[in-house]
Amino acid sequence: MRHEMIASRVCLDEFLGPFDCQLDPHNRWNGWMSPYFTLDVARELSAQTIRMAEEDGYECVDTIHVIEGRADSRDTVHIIQSDVKRTPDDEDDDQDPELLAMAIRINWRDLDKGAEHATSIAVATRAARKAARRRKPNGKGETRTVVVHVRWQWAQDSDTATNVIEPNRDGLYGIGGWEWTWSCEVWWCPRCGSDARWHETECQCGLTRPATPLGVAAWTAGCILHDRAPEATSALVDFTHLATICSVAGEDEIDTADDTGPFDTETLGRADTFLRRATDNATPADLEAAGWEHVPDPQSDRLYRITFPAAT
Repeated sequence: MRHEMIASRVCLDEFLGPFDCQLDPHNRWNGWMSPYFTLDVARELSAQTIRMAEEDGYECVDTIHVIEGRADSRDTVHIIQSDVKRTPDDEDDDQDPELLAMAIRINWRDLDKGAEHATSIAVATRAARKAARRRKPNGKGETRTVVVHVRWQWAQDSDTATNVIEPNRDGLYGIGGWEWTWSCEVWWCPRCGSDARWHETECQCGLTRPATPLGVAAWTAGCILHDRAPEATSALVDFTHLATICSVAGEDEIDTADDTGPFDTETLGRADTFLRRATDNATPADLEAAGWEHVPDPQSDRLYRITFPAAT
């Protein structure tokens, strides 16, 4: 039975996301979600997977790649390079003897016509590398996009370890569905302390979550602070370097010193982590739209007050 898709947000533990998506909450793989993403979100997801691979090694990370061309472009070859040492193959002297790479060959004109097999994928040879250097996308037609998923652990030995992710009829890309352990992003109510999945916009206590991830981040920080100081209703956050809570207030200012106040380093650090995660690419306009109040200060022009409901 086909169920209605809903707007939500998903993450993969603390490693990927959270990302806006469309999903069917009933379509699950071992309890995990199978989300669909817009092309813009797919680009964000791609950047995160590549960053993870560069930091942790490609052999333990799948990567997503977004390749762009033109509808009237000539055929092109694109090399996706890893840091995985490939196993030498004495029968093919053309293969790179050191690092494993994949060659993505795209016939953009066939792709534009919806033809099957417009994209082919193989382990990169020296000839493919030369072709990639010679043939760059050209043309002036509409932009066309190919999204590729590489599973580096099996890329050299399996023909299905690298594949093109086709968009669905709504133009959304199903990335990691029935394969990755996607779960719904959770928001915490600072009033009663209960949690809810992102698409569940109203808490059981009647409080409606903020519309933006930045607003939810402020509330999440408030929920964490309430665990030690239920009277807390706002906090000052300094963005001079990374988002850092520098003071907390209720009716009066609350002592944030580790030895004398109600908070410890772990509590404040956990709240800081949630704020940094949400504000990584935020602009001052984004903060203002989310209700973060800019506070003039002679020592910092990046000081903001966040507010959250009082705990009950």
